[in-house]
Amino acid sequence: MNMDRPDSRTIDELRPVSFLPNIAANSTGSVLVSFGRTRVICSAIIQPGVPRWMKEQGVEGGWLTAEYSMLPYSTGGGRKQRDVMKGKLDGRSSEIQRLIGRSLRAVVDLKLLGANTLWVDCDVLEADGGTRTASITGSSVACAIAFDKLISKGTLKSSPLKQHVSAVSCGVYKNKAILDLCYIEDRDASVDFNIVMTESMDFVELQGSGEEASFTSEEMESMLSLGKKGIAEIAELQKETVSSAKEEMEKDAAKKLADHFN
Repeated sequence: MNMDRPDSRTIDELRPVSFLPNIAANSTGSVLVSFGRTRVICSAIIQPGVPRWMKEQGVEGGWLTAEYSMLPYSTGGGRKQRDVMKGKLDGRSSEIQRLIGRSLRAVVDLKLLGANTLWVDCDVLEADGGTRTASITGSSVACAIAFDKLISKGTLKSSPLKQHVSAVSCGVYKNKAILDLCYIEDRDASVDFNIVMTESMDFVELQGSGEEASFTSEEMESMLSLGKKGIAEIAELQKETVSSAKEEMEKDAAKKLADHFN
């Protein structure tokens, strides 16, 4: 269905979504994820050791934690001060990085990590709505790439990633439920709804709130339906990206082996 959206999309249309893998050479797994003009670098690095509480409670396996930040030049409203300069993490960033961690732990078998911690870092280069959902989506890809590399090196025996997790925003804008809100839509929406799901279409988390308004069960069902459609499309792109990155990794390994014997 057509409506007057700022970028002329239909109500059930995602912004252009892309993944550029291995964007950070010093990270185990990384990706630059883009949802339209929203761009986030997601990195996954594994390090020995687990939180003290796991040792004290005798919890087996490893841990996964996430950090999220918006770079000073990521927004259009002037320079954003770094959290380190304020001496504390702002409430929004803290909430988002906890959401990223929860979403990933829902699909990662922590026992297969061994006594290691997987650090996921999400740095927003440009924010045009949906930075938290883009961060979750990109982090899943970064983790998958990292696990494939660790398996190839013999650090891991099998991938701890059980399946991908994806996220997308929905909302009620100009009295219509729409998929994947850009900043203008997010700012002016009467309802904001973030949906996190696995690739098998199970829910991980739902965050919905009326912006000085309420919403009906019919509107919620419409947003859920749009979200499921978007998640299904995103999950396919995630799998294609990881498969392509794995093929490139195997080609590089074969070339290095051939060069060694030449």
